[in-house]
Amino acid sequence: MTTSAVARTLDFDSCYRAVSSRDARFDGQFFVAVRTTGIYCRPSCPAQTPRPQNVHFVLTAAAAQQQGFRACRRCAPDAVPGSPRWNCGADMSSRAMRMIADGAVERMGVDGLADHLGYTARHLNRVLTAELGAGPLALARAHRAGTARVLIQRTTMSMADIAFASGFQSVRQFNDTIRDIFGLTPSRLRALGSPVRDAVPAALGEVTLRLAHRSPLHLGWLRWFLTAHAVDGVEAVESTDARGGWRHRQAVELPHGPALVTVEPSASRVDVRIAHLDMRDLGVAVNRVRRLLDLDADPVSTDSALAADPALAALVHAAPGLRVPGTMSPAQTLIATMVGQQISVKAARHHLARLTDELGGRAQWDPPTDDVVGATPADGWRLFPSPEAIAEHGHRVLRGPRRRVDAIVSAASAVASGHIDLHPGRSSDDLRSELLALPGVGPWTADYVSMRVTGDPDIMLEHDLVVRGAAADLGLDLASAQAAWSPWRSYASMHLWRHRLSVSEPILGDQTTAPSHADHDRSTKTHFTRAPTP
Repeated sequence: MTTSAVARTLDFDSCYRAVSSRDARFDGQFFVAVRTTGIYCRPSCPAQTPRPQNVHFVLTAAAAQQQGFRACRRCAPDAVPGSPRWNCGADMSSRAMRMIADGAVERMGVDGLADHLGYTARHLNRVLTAELGAGPLALARAHRAGTARVLIQRTTMSMADIAFASGFQSVRQFNDTIRDIFGLTPSRLRALGSPVRDAVPAALGEVTLRLAHRSPLHLGWLRWFLTAHAVDGVEAVESTDARGGWRHRQAVELPHGPALVTVEPSASRVDVRIAHLDMRDLGVAVNRVRRLLDLDADPVSTDSALAADPALAALVHAAPGLRVPGTMSPAQTLIATMVGQQISVKAARHHLARLTDELGGRAQWDPPTDDVVGATPADGWRLFPSPEAIAEHGHRVLRGPRRRVDAIVSAASAVASGHIDLHPGRSSDDLRSELLALPGVGPWTADYVSMRVTGDPDIMLEHDLVVRGAAADLGLDLASAQAAWSPWRSYASMHLWRHRLSVSEPILGDQTTAPSHADHDRSTKTHFTRAPTP
């Protein structure tokens, strides 16, 4: 390797064993640069394993590209799950990677990214180059290239439109980058076709794609969680077949306008359809879907670590592949969580529906009910109210004790003014501290919102009533037991949560015995549980 810091973070022998066994669990966690061919691959590439003296390993695709390697056409290394490494740290590199994946460089430039992280652009570039093998511009370029490849192979857009939609400043820059990374012209890359060769050409403003994830994936947990936290008119979870298939749909505000995002998870992949999309937001939308479903997690490593504790072994065995759901809209998550405090699920739904009806904008899509997948809400899709709208009009719309209403409006004002910056690049500790400083926000709310917004895998929801109940059922003292679960305490919290709720929610039962479609219908009708309040 050209950078000693990178070499110290990857053990050659361990990486080479993963490559020799074509272990797909490591796809996205590092990349293989082959000197004799000048290409870089994912660890599970089906090509003949190169000799050890001919390879070295890098943490990011951008590092391989910086060193002059092009992407392997056979294994498509840009189409792999992201590395869970970036969610595990509060260090600058991890936080920067989360923001770059969310399109921060395209929206605010390197200076803006550095400012959000609290450093100078020069220091940011120096640290990322030393630790990851590439600076912020190169890392963003790799993301743009991945977005461009999807648009080239999954849409009929012109190459000029793709160039600007992907974030490139010129068609020439786009052409040069595609040739450098893929070894092909954009036209030739389109001629080769998509890995999904039976894909239907997308309509204007629409993209359909498949996202990879690491197996196993607990589908029942994701379905229950998304259903329990859906805001009427903004989100919907629907059954797709009698075998338990389902889809989640959400109207979400993106940097350049709203879009309707539909996800259909399965054991092997997640099918995604994004409609009414400004194509400049494709990379951001895909990143937020991945964060919502925690698709970059390494469930085998997490489950193995937690199962090593006899107290959790049975829970992990019953629900392998449990994820920590994130959010596509951090502000919505904060406001919805605060609205749901100290009141029943039915009341929370009523208040959120009223808030959305009064202050949320109606999606101005033409026509508004042209969805070919799933049903459209009777009144059309709505967007969750902006923090600015809630800060200005919340007192008029919200009902309940004055103190609670004041707290919600205060939180919205803090987000609207930028006093609290809700984005995945935040350190969970810093965000938690800022949330706790708000009136009406206690430890449970701060922990829960920080976990979902930042994706931190090591937050113990020790103030959660359901988690506490599960611990009591198992005879656990959370204060002493949780140390053994670090750095995966967020996942431990989800296992305890699921274990306690599985008594009344059949869909959350033992994953080794798949629940029927009828079980899920009975579950959501009889006990519609929401995150408990402190």
